[in-house]
Amino acid sequence: MYLLLIKQFFRSKTVLLAFGILMLLGVLSIGTGKQFLNQQERTITKTVEQHNKHLETQLRLHKDDLGLLMYYFKFSFINSLQPLAGIAIGQSDINSHIQNVTILNLEGQKYDTDLVNPLRLQVGNLDISFLIIFLFPLIIIALNFNVLSEEEEKGTWKMISIQGKTPFFFLLKKLSIRVFFVFVALALLFLFAKIVLHIPFTIGFINFIAVSYVYLIFWFSVCFFVVLLRKSSSINAIILLTMWLVLVVFLPVVINQYIVTKYPIANAFSMTIKQRDEYHKRWDTDKQETMDKFYKHYPQFSKYDVKKEGFSWLWYYAMQQMGDDESRLEREALYAKIKSRENLSRKWAQFFPPLQIQLSMNEIAQVSLSHHLKFLEATTQFHEGVRLDFYPKIFENQKATSVTWEQFKPSFYKASTTFKIVKILPVLLLIGILVGASIFIKTRTF
Repeated sequence: MYLLLIKQFFRSKTVLLAFGILMLLGVLSIGTGKQFLNQQERTITKTVEQHNKHLETQLRLHKDDLGLLMYYFKFSFINSLQPLAGIAIGQSDINSHIQNVTILNLEGQKYDTDLVNPLRLQVGNLDISFLIIFLFPLIIIALNFNVLSEEEEKGTWKMISIQGKTPFFFLLKKLSIRVFFVFVALALLFLFAKIVLHIPFTIGFINFIAVSYVYLIFWFSVCFFVVLLRKSSSINAIILLTMWLVLVVFLPVVINQYIVTKYPIANAFSMTIKQRDEYHKRWDTDKQETMDKFYKHYPQFSKYDVKKEGFSWLWYYAMQQMGDDESRLEREALYAKIKSRENLSRKWAQFFPPLQIQLSMNEIAQVSLSHHLKFLEATTQFHEGVRLDFYPKIFENQKATSVTWEQFKPSFYKASTTFKIVKILPVLLLIGILVGASIFIKTRTF
């Protein structure tokens, strides 16, 4: 019987079409991820090369004036994406993963990004996470909506009920074949992605696979529950497609709009303008007023006196520092609202598996907005360390040749993830509720 069900399943044109679509789009998504990772790798390579060339040029032009050299010289701070970003690109195509910063005011430099076609950003990237969240549920619905109603509509279910001692197990066998088919299709895509994208077999990759299969089980549970209601095939299809539309498309849009409305955020451009205004005001402000604020921020530099007349690098970099200091409140408010958005979205996501799985995938691949925010905060610390290293040298009028430049190479940010598998417990709980409800319906209808 089982062998006959397998043969019947694979004779269906729907199965062949579903497998063809999954494999074709899967290969395209992996190709997209490979292209994305290659582009990031090329950018990092060029950044390292440009760093060395840039340093040679500045040393040749400004070897006698360290203050002027540091005005132009840029230090590279790089967030090197892990291979998992190839299967869950998230927001890493929008947010810059390389910060080239001088020791001038920082806030205006943080938000420089690559020029990208806005139409491409609007459409988004076709990666495996997109296939899992959006396409796989549709395939599951297409394979399961008539798994029982088709037998009833053809009149074969009565024969099965008469001949079979347990017709419910016959239904479970049909369902298990479909589960196995979809699971194998996803496994093939993960295997292909691991080979092509060179993904190491780490706990992150295991977690990514686990949350993906949990998501598929959720949709199989939904389909099984609806099938056991014993409606017609057309009604089952309408119910399941409506649930897909609501859970995957409609509710995420509504929740996102609610979060954006609840925590409105001024864009980074406004903060940059604030920082620049505060800096430019210093040209018309008494030098001593600027220096008093600078000494308050850095008491260790109060031993350096500023020239009363003429240009002074001490005063100039103090002005630059004031630009960052005066925009600090705006920066902290921006980051606080972003974190509030993230926290609220996680709370809402507990009740909606597509949102929960999408956030989990982005967190595992370290491409979420919160990870980018951590990178920006690390950039601030990196920038501060460079300032503290070079300020004394500039204020003491040291020559550029006195600096050991070999130690100032591009630095790499070491990202970490806080994801724990327990975060998908609400999805598992919902699956348990659906399975329990299905068992209850089974006892009433079989």
